[in-house]
Amino acid sequence: AGISPKSHNQERLGCLNGDIKAWRDVFEINFYAPLKLGNGFATALANGKGSIVNVTSIAGHKIHPFAGSAYSTSKAALSALTREMANEFSGLQVRVNAVTPGEISTEMIQPEYEMLIPRIPLNRIGTPQDVAHTIYHLCSEKADNITGTDIWVTGGLHII
Repeated sequence: AGISPKSHNQERLGCLNGDIKAWRDVFEINFYAPLKLGNGFATALANGKGSIVNVTSIAGHKIHPFAGSAYSTSKAALSALTREMANEFSGLQVRVNAVTPGEISTEMIQPEYEMLIPRIPLNRIGTPQDVAHTIYHLCSEKADNITGTDIWVTGGLHII
């Protein structure tokens, strides 16, 4: 889950044109919700040998032409929170990781995103299934010794 509000004329909301209430709303969904859920389900996760996978964004690691500043900083904060949670939840034997998608074909993608495809080494926008498969792997026994990690699902966009 994540929200990235735009201005009334659909431009990215930045530090200079963004309303502070919009910033709070973005952080509530993109940062505080995963923190509250992890905290609230900690005992159940420990009892069930569960794991947590946060969904961050490539925009949390580099300037993105369409994602706003509130979205980007909330996702950067979520990456840091993932590492902190991995450290603290390790005492409960609960693994905490993050998946960091790039351009994924969801409702957030607009027609102007097509111009980004030539910059993606795999030359395509990712699918929700690409992200879901990575999340599934991180929750499986095959990833039993992985915690505190960010897995990039970007088609290689993050390497450029």
